Amino acid sequence: MGRGFAGPGLGGETISLRVTILGSGSSGNCTLLETERTRLLVDAGLGKKETLRRLAEVGRPVDRLDGIVISHEHSDHIGSLAQVLGQWRATVYLTEATHTEVLRILPETSHKRLDRVEHIRAGQRFIVGDIEVSPISIPHDAVDPLGFTFRASGAKVAIVTDLGYLPELVKVHLRDSDCLMLESNHDLDMLKVGPYPWHIKQRVMSRTGHLSNHTVSEFFSDTEAFDGRARYVVLAHLSENNNNPDVARISAAEALARRTGPGAFSGELIVASQSTPHPTLDL
Repeated sequence: MGRGFAGPGLGGETISLRVTILGSGSSGNCTLLETERTRLLVDAGLGKKETLRRLAEVGRPVDRLDGIVISHEHSDHIGSLAQVLGQWRATVYLTEATHTEVLRILPETSHKRLDRVEHIRAGQRFIVGDIEVSPISIPHDAVDPLGFTFRASGAKVAIVTDLGYLPELVKVHLRDSDCLMLESNHDLDMLKVGPYPWHIKQRVMSRTGHLSNHTVSEFFSDTEAFDGRARYVVLAHLSENNNNPDVARISAAEALARRTGPGAFSGELIVASQSTPHPTLDL
């Protein structure tokens, strides 16, 4: 592992890993991870211009990328992959099955940009620069969907969105995270009375769909499942039609407040936005 780095204006405080959530939701997902040596994008669901605009907005200009890690082939995660590769000639890390689907989905004219690809598999860690990446198999209606944990200089970030329930193995991988980014997609009542056709509602609520606020809150309040040690807990991938940031925040905050004693949560609860980037989190 590489050493941490001191960011400007931080009084020389050592930073191991920086996390910048550029956007999270059904219209596009993209997160930047940085160490002194390495820059990784997790998913590429925002347009190139929008990605650059949001990076500039939070003061994180990027002149190079060391890799793009892809969770699965749905358009809100790979829709701008070719555009982003036109900006940064980076290696793309994804499973073989997801790669096949990406080539099927993206226009043939963009295939030549995917000329640096490394296939990854759940359960097999790999290194990009000084960041160790651990892919985790998750239950979602994609061909081979993954969540991830990232480690650098003793800091750990978990990014797990787009899953219908929380298997025990996923819970294990989330432990000891300094920053936990977890889907809190929908409010069950809002979904049930919302505008989606019934078959879509069934898909969202299924075990290969998306996590509800209630499921996430049950996880947060369970001291055996969630260790409560994260400095930052980020609610991600909120539905624009079937959730509300205040509803999601209140649900999670109440659950975290139920934790007492050694398992009490003392970190910061954040709700990621689809429309605006979140200021960089330093670990």
